[in-house]
Parts: sequence; C-alpha cells; structure tokens
Amino acid sequence: MGEKNKDLNTLCVHEGELPIDQYKTAVSPLYFSTAFDYQDQRRDQYPRYFNTPNQIGLNQKIAALDHCESGLVFASGMAAITSTLLGLLSAGDHMVIQNSIYGGTYNFVANHIGDFGIQYDFTDGLEAEDFAQKIKPNTKIIYIESPSNPLLEIVDFKAIVEAQYGVDVIIHSATKYMSGHSDILAGTVACSQQLRDRIAKRAKMLGGNLSDLTVWLLDRSIKTMGLRVDAQNKNAMIMATWLEAQPQVERVLYPGLTSHPDHALAQSQMCGFGGVVSFELSKKFSAVSFLNNLKLIKRASSFAGVESTALIPALTSHSLLTSDQRSALGISDQLIRFSVGIESAEDLQSDIAQAF
Repeated sequence: MGEKNKDLNTLCVHEGELPIDQYKTAVSPLYFSTAFDYQDQRRDQYPRYFNTPNQIGLNQKIAALDHCESGLVFASGMAAITSTLLGLLSAGDHMVIQNSIYGGTYNFVANHIGDFGIQYDFTDGLEAEDFAQKIKPNTKIIYIESPSNPLLEIVDFKAIVEAQYGVDVIIHSATKYMSGHSDILAGTVACSQQLRDRIAKRAKMLGGNLSDLTVWLLDRSIKTMGLRVDAQNKNAMIMATWLEAQPQVERVLYPGLTSHPDHALAQSQMCGFGGVVSFELSKKFSAVSFLNNLKLIKRASSFAGVESTALIPALTSHSLLTSDQRSALGISDQLIRFSVGIESAEDLQSDIAQAF
C-alpha cells in the first residue's frame, strides 16, 4: 500500500519505524549515543546534525504526515521557525508576514530579524490582497499561520497559494498536538529535500536539535495524535456552542460556529475546526479572577494537551507586545484562550459555570 493511500492514524503509528532489531520489538529502539562509527556509518552522523537513527525515523514520519519529501525535528517551535527563516533568508532579502500571528514569531521578526539585515513587512489584514500589496522585488518568503493565535482567524490558503505559486515549507509547534501531553517541547519542518538541506545547514550552527530521548517520546506521542485531536475537535465544538449561550461571555471565536466571520472558509479547507476556543468575558467580570476560580481546567501557558487549559493572551503569549500592538491586533485584556482537552464536556461546562 502506497504512502499516499495510508490513513492518517496508520502513518502516525507506523511511518518512520526503525528496522526491526534482534529482539523483534513492536516499538523502535532508542539510541542514546552521541558517537557513531565513522567507517560503517556516515562520517557526519551526530545529534546536532539531525541524523541520528531516532531523528531520521521521526523526520521520515513528519515528512509523510505533511506529504513532503523531507522533514526536520527541532528542540522547539521557535527553533524550527528561526532556523527556517535564517536558513532561507539572507541580508537584503525581504519577507511578508501576517499581522495576526503567534507572539513569539511576531517578537522575533519585529525585534530581531532586522539584526541580520533582513527586511520585513507585516500585513494590514489576512486577505490575499493584504499579502500581495506588501510583496517587493526582493521578497523571498511569505509567512502565514492559520488559524491565527489567539483570535482563530482563518487565512485563505487557496488564494494565498495562487498569489505565491505554492507552499514550500510547513512548520509545526510539535509541543502542541503532536505531543499532546504537555510534557514535550519540540518543533517540526517539512519541505523538499533541497530546502531541507538549506535549513539544516543553518540549523547545525544554531544547535536547535532535539535530544534522542525526546525524539523517541515524541514519536510515541504522535501515534495517538489522530485519536486525540478528533476527540478534542468534538469537545471544542460542544464547548463553543455552550459558551456562546452564556450571558457572561461577550463573544466566542471558534471557526466551527456559524457566527465566526470565516466559518465558510474554514469549512472549505479544514477537517474539523480545532481544539482551541477563544472567548471574551463581559467587561464587568475580571478575567484573572475567572481563571483563578477554575478548578478542573488548568491555568497554563501552553495548550493542546489532553487536559483542558486556559490563559489570558495579554498576560502570556502576547505579553511581549505593547498594549497598543495588542489592541491593534484585537487582543483585549478580557480575551481567554481555552484549549479543550478530552475530558467530559459536561464536566468542563460545570467547571466554567461555577467559576462564573
């Protein structure tokens, strides 16, 4: 059965398995070694070079999941982002990046990438023309993220792709749904072999490789990703619908709701609407007190674990931005980002109701 015909869950479980060892184990062995025989193996095999046995296996799985030629696994999502941008851009190059994006990415571009002589422009919106009007003769990268964090805005992939002739690199924060248990920090990149080699050349110098133990654990976690994400998607839809009916909530942002401005677009390009629901509390309520009153849902700065979590983006993911920058992006102090886990939806509703 060809790779393209394999089901998502089959790829998650079996792709990238290391060759069966003498003990015929059902799980790939873990190679802790940082030293390899330079005569029998490739002379450059080394953890920082992203090519240990466990790294090779997981890189193959990532590539298969994203239908790309090659993959790379990093020590964090930001390591994946910075290594990709610095690997593909040089001094004098220009990039266009959407304005509503993860706070860490925004901070890196706005406050650091210029140090390398790289030029950039943030878009004024998320429509295809917002990207097109920022393109210059020296533009080498158009960077998009969908759904956006934390407002869950949807970018029209088809329209953007038509404007820039395709998507060349896919980046994931594997800390989130690939890990799914709030215990792994990692990032992934999938692309062509040619681009992979350019990114890896820079990445070797930046040292953002993932330890083999964590590589092995991430491979283990990905095996259940399809099942977990399916359950989280279903729970999130239930919770978004319920939250929209609560008088304490000013508005709910979830692509699965017909009230979401990008609902039709989300339907056309998403398989499920994600496990994150953002909502704004009425101004007469304290967002901080609301989170402090939660008993089942955890206050946590990351998301996508099997346990439900909530945070205030203004105080966490987007705290590095000024209040004016957050306001321009539509991120108010009343905004709650709610990562829905796999618990009973009824229990989650009860917890939020008692917190209100």
